[in-house]
Amino acid sequence: MRGTDDLGKLVLRLNLGILLLFHGVKKITGGIGFVHTMVVAHGLPPQVAYLVYIGEVVAPVLLILGFYSRIGGLIVVINMLFALFLVHMHQLGSLAPTGGWALELQAFYLVSGLCVLLLGAGRFSISGGRGTWD
Repeated sequence: MRGTDDLGKLVLRLNLGILLLFHGVKKITGGIGFVHTMVVAHGLPPQVAYLVYIGEVVAPVLLILGFYSRIGGLIVVINMLFALFLVHMHQLGSLAPTGGWALELQAFYLVSGLCVLLLGAGRFSISGGRGTWD
């Protein structure tokens, strides 16, 4: 079908943004104690833990709205690289009990963020896909 590229970009943005926002809402309501613990355990300044709000609240909202979507995608990629480094390195070669890769959710977020970064928001967005970073 011709002309479905923008619809595909919308579906990708909404899927990534909505699913990742659930993680952000959990951190808003439940705090970032776990993230703080992991950041400090890796020798990073404790303030770095608060960046999770940008990665799991601000970036998903940007993606959902289609506003600075490429930046939102980049933030998701950075957020997921931090999550992989801080929490999931020991699972890189592991399988889940269901037989899939133990990190398939993290890989989904990482690769989807990269796709939005490369593709942009499309015309079903606040800017109509006309902005450089949308």
